[in-house]
Amino acid sequence: MTDSAPYSVPREPGRWRAMVLAAVVHAALLALLWFGVSWQNDTPVAVEAEVWSPQAREAAPKPLPEPEPQPAVQPPPRPAPREVAKPTPPPESAEDRDAQIALEQQKKRKQQQVRREQEREQELKQKQATEQARADKLQQQKAALKAEQKAEQKAELKAEQKREELQKAQQQADALAKQKTAAAAEQKKLNADKQRTDLLESQKLAASREDQLAQMRRLAGSASPVTGSGGNGDAAKSQGARADASYIDKVRAKIKSNTIFNGADQLSGNPPVEFAVELLPDGSTRRIRKIKASGVPGFDEAVERAIEKSQPYPSDKSGSAPASFTVSYKPKDQ
Repeated sequence: MTDSAPYSVPREPGRWRAMVLAAVVHAALLALLWFGVSWQNDTPVAVEAEVWSPQAREAAPKPLPEPEPQPAVQPPPRPAPREVAKPTPPPESAEDRDAQIALEQQKKRKQQQVRREQEREQELKQKQATEQARADKLQQQKAALKAEQKAEQKAELKAEQKREELQKAQQQADALAKQKTAAAAEQKKLNADKQRTDLLESQKLAASREDQLAQMRRLAGSASPVTGSGGNGDAAKSQGARADASYIDKVRAKIKSNTIFNGADQLSGNPPVEFAVELLPDGSTRRIRKIKASGVPGFDEAVERAIEKSQPYPSDKSGSAPASFTVSYKPKDQ
């Protein structure tokens, strides 16, 4: 049965038994009433009593002699009042009973409805609490995931920076190795060039010295040969003294133009190298002697090759090449 449908009171199975019981109770009640009314119809007993007034009165005439007292008649004991039976309420009719049942059922339905509403409210609160807990947990999981992703990104960025640093260091190492390899190859080439140049210069020098010796023999008018390239003949005596400053500047510029050295940028300092050069009268070199080394063998060799390459040297103011001169060079002055 729904709440919107009209209510109909169901018939109770023991209705006839209740009606019979009610009729018996009513009959007993009527018998008790009849017995009580008949008992109260007994003749009442008369009782005499004197009443004395407390107010003062005028003297009454002398009373007559009192007769002999007669024994007082004791009134019969009053019977104890009987309890009057309470009137039995009239029996409820079927309509009243049905109405009462309907009211009780309606009250019960309201109570059930209130209880259901309370249960629904409690269930709704529980559901909201569960959803809130789920939302809080989801929020915490999202925050943890975000923190984890941020940590992973940070670690990845750090690893990428480390890789870049390693790659940069490797590139620098490769460049340095390549530069060293190129420098070694250049040095090897220079050494080979020097060997060829030295060979050619030696051959040229030997031929020049032979020519010079032949010329000296002719000039001296002597038929005997002159031994050694550093003899002390008249030609050597006639050669000029050490070169002056202007002559040294001139030959330094010539030697500098023939100096080839590419490693000056890699040097931390600028150490000088110094050579003493002895010349023959025709301006060719008699001897090249290193007085002070720079500490950079490649640069020292490059300057020595430039000195060899720059011969023959020009004459000074006297008209002949000076006997010797000293020059000094620095790698970064090239």
